[in-house]
Amino acid sequence: MASYLKDFSDVQPKNSPEEALQRWRKACWLVKNRKRRFRFTANLSKRFEVREIQKSNQEKLRVAVLVSQAALSFIQGISYSVPEGVKGAGFEIDADELGSIVEGHNVKKLKVHGGVEGLVGKLSTSVDNGIDNSVEALSRRREVYGINKFVESPAKGFWLFVWEALQDTTLMILAVCAVVSLIVGIATEGWPKGAHDGLGIVASILLVVFVTATSDYKQSLQFKDLDKEKKKITVQVTRNGYRQKISIFDLLAGDIVHLAIGDQVPADGLFVSGYSLLINESSLTGESEPVNVSAENPFLLSGTKVQDGSCKMLITTVGMRTQWGKLMATLSEGGDDETPLQVKLNGVATIIGKIGLFFAVITFAVLVQGLFSKKMIQGTLWSWSADEALEMLEYFAIAVTIVVVAVPEGLPLAVTLSLAFAMKKMMNDKALVRHLAACETMGSATTICSDKTGTLTTNHMTVVKACFCGKIKEISSSMKKSAFCSDIPDSVVTMIQKSIFNNTGGDIVLTEDGKIEVLGTPTEAALLEFGLFLGGDFKAERLASKLVKVEPFNSEKKRMGIVLELPGDCFQAHCKGASEIILSACDKTLNSAGEVVPLDEKSYNYLNDTIEQFANEALRTLCLAYKDIEGDYKADSPVSFEGYTLIGIVGIKDPVRPGVKESVAICRSAGIMVRMVTGDNINTAKAIARECGILTDDGLAIEGPDFRMKSDEELQEIIPKLQVMARSSPMDKHTLVRHLRSTFQEVVAVTGDGTNDAPALHEADIGLAMGISGTEVAKESADVIILDDNFSTIVTVAKWGRSVYVNIQKFVQFQLTVNVVALIVNFSSACLTGQTPLTAVQLLWVNMIMDTLGALALATEPPTNDLMKRTPVGRKGNFISNAMWRNIFGQSIYQFVVIWYLQTAGKAVFRLHGDDSDLILNTIIFNSFVFCQAFNEINSRDMEKINVFRGILDNYVFVGVLSCTVLFQAIIVEFLGTFANTHPLTWQQWLASVLIGLLGMPIAAAIKMIPAGSR
Repeated sequence: MASYLKDFSDVQPKNSPEEALQRWRKACWLVKNRKRRFRFTANLSKRFEVREIQKSNQEKLRVAVLVSQAALSFIQGISYSVPEGVKGAGFEIDADELGSIVEGHNVKKLKVHGGVEGLVGKLSTSVDNGIDNSVEALSRRREVYGINKFVESPAKGFWLFVWEALQDTTLMILAVCAVVSLIVGIATEGWPKGAHDGLGIVASILLVVFVTATSDYKQSLQFKDLDKEKKKITVQVTRNGYRQKISIFDLLAGDIVHLAIGDQVPADGLFVSGYSLLINESSLTGESEPVNVSAENPFLLSGTKVQDGSCKMLITTVGMRTQWGKLMATLSEGGDDETPLQVKLNGVATIIGKIGLFFAVITFAVLVQGLFSKKMIQGTLWSWSADEALEMLEYFAIAVTIVVVAVPEGLPLAVTLSLAFAMKKMMNDKALVRHLAACETMGSATTICSDKTGTLTTNHMTVVKACFCGKIKEISSSMKKSAFCSDIPDSVVTMIQKSIFNNTGGDIVLTEDGKIEVLGTPTEAALLEFGLFLGGDFKAERLASKLVKVEPFNSEKKRMGIVLELPGDCFQAHCKGASEIILSACDKTLNSAGEVVPLDEKSYNYLNDTIEQFANEALRTLCLAYKDIEGDYKADSPVSFEGYTLIGIVGIKDPVRPGVKESVAICRSAGIMVRMVTGDNINTAKAIARECGILTDDGLAIEGPDFRMKSDEELQEIIPKLQVMARSSPMDKHTLVRHLRSTFQEVVAVTGDGTNDAPALHEADIGLAMGISGTEVAKESADVIILDDNFSTIVTVAKWGRSVYVNIQKFVQFQLTVNVVALIVNFSSACLTGQTPLTAVQLLWVNMIMDTLGALALATEPPTNDLMKRTPVGRKGNFISNAMWRNIFGQSIYQFVVIWYLQTAGKAVFRLHGDDSDLILNTIIFNSFVFCQAFNEINSRDMEKINVFRGILDNYVFVGVLSCTVLFQAIIVEFLGTFANTHPLTWQQWLASVLIGLLGMPIAAAIKMIPAGSR
């Protein structure tokens, strides 16, 4: 089959080329209902629109900058009058004027309005205190400037799904047949007798349509809920003088927002203050080169990302007034990429559909030829009665219904159903799936490259050990400052506080109820809390000196640095970061008297041993250092990374999360290798990895710089044994992932939280971003967001991924069996007896059992722990495995033999005589066929194991679908005979039908004992 699916094999789990997406759509020509089949696929024309908007934005910005530069000399003569409504609300500038300033990068207008400070006043806000948070003030602001929400396409209602389900070509043809049947039947036999056949087909069509529409509508609601979750982004703002976190949708013009590296700019605005701010505008303009934003170029556009640095910004324009708002309105209609499994199953459906179409045409031809032969023998070829016309119509309806049954429209849609179900359940398990394909791919994962901090550990950090003035000290929660500082000079304590409180990306603020709150990353928070423990005053320390330059921490340099202007026009640089890196830049240290002394070899070795000792105790180690800068200093001058004086070393405890060791063991038993990739010291990494069960006796731990130096041949030898990579840079992680995927054909899942992790997350088969500690840039590059940052949740995602894969396999096995049997039975009967045992109405019911109801029952099975005891499918596993082919052919042969035996010997076996004997026999065949499918549905719950009843009662959907199938079958046979061409059966005939279906279970068990070979 693989050779026939070449057009359907180029689609990748992520970043598929558009040519491949176009190619499979063209190859997929035999589709009953295009609206339904392609509902959950990417809208390529909308994506083209988005690219055009990005190009237009890029050109607009370029022109705006040129125009504003040229117009700076013509500022005089520009006037602006405030609209009365705006003035009455307490503001001095309207939304359109604000929008034209920022969107057009209009420096001229900005100067006319008094620059950023002028706009702050005109918007009735304050740089330090933000806007007034009272309900009335917020309401006035909303009325004048609008809200920060984007226009979204309205949700589809239930009746629209009914209308889309009616677009099925085969159902339309059957509806025409039903209308013709009604007209001819009523004309010849009168009402109501002549209407029975036509009404039976109409009722069946309506049942199929409403069941299909209900299933699709529920799926759409699930996807809508997930979309809402994806858009939940919070930002730090100052309101009423207090820092607080709010949703980006609650932002208003005049808000003061605090942005840090990795954040998304939540609305259009202006730079107020900040350091080293680099903005990536690629999402808005398609331009990958970052833009330097400062007081000279203060314009910040919604939807762009902070690539480096931090800042305070003033919000000026929100919602649909921003370019990002207009872009998002189009982008939201672009849809998610289809998954490889959806595309493959579209290919399978197309191939089987072609076969079904061929059989349908042959069946129709054979039936018509039989009718013509009979009329030729009778000599009535040119004389047609209404009954004969209806018979011809019934033959055509049967042929069309064979196509209905043969084209397994439910195959690709079952993928969507299963993914929607899994995504909703995973949301409850603290995993938000951003891309459908990730669910599917995670089931094949063979390797997980995990961060340490916050994923394997709790991310609740505290300083528990420190080394100052050559003395190692332990810190406990009950310890007093006096005990810790008893033998540390005051000058050193002052220097520690100055270094911690100034050289930080965090903040210490007062909440509305007067409590102190420490903001920032867990590492920053731990250091700030240590500074408070030492009795420091954060605000006083910050006011005592002026911050001239900030080099924010990033995982490439593994350090953060600042330059302070101290009283008396002298400058001092401070840095902190990875212990061995900072220590290597120091040539002096502070002795026990607090004096600066040269760092000799003995002291250097002692400090190195201290770092190693802390690391072996699984502590994260950081060094603090400073140096005085001689002469004048300018903010754009670099600070040489040498000649520093070491202040001290701190050891930060970050305990391993409960349950991580067990989760790693589960991964190992599931054939998934867990590797730790961290920026920490190698000894810290090894200690944590051993505690988690990641590092084994035969495993290898390596540092990033060593890894970088290895040749491809050496990497080929190292990577299979590599379990820990310490002091790694984001590019080391990217290189490791690339080698694992390309050289070793592994399916790789990667965790990341920082902006620099984006390339590795993008490169991996499954990118997993952290929901709590992760930046917006990391989340946007990821396929799944781990909402609780917990490694155990990653294992749950893997389990659900496997469950999706296996559930779809179960459904495919079940549906292909029904396809094969229904095709062969109708075709062979038409060829050999001149009639088919299953009518159009009966085939429509069978189609619903195998399509919508079968998908509901089998594609929504919850995962079991047994799934994590199998080896992963990997990159090259066949979706339709040998075991599935064995089960399909074994069950098909049994069902065909039974149905054929009933057709040829059924009258004798059941002693049927009289005018109704053919109708009763066909009813028994129909009933037996349906019960064969019902019991085969139970058989399909496990493709390998004989016990298929395990956990069946835990799956309410499965039990409900099976019960409804049996109940409705009884109603069709006993009460709807006039419409469905059935006859009420005796209890013995019912028992025989059920036993024929039940016999399929021991036969399925026997078939499973036949070795199926490799996948």
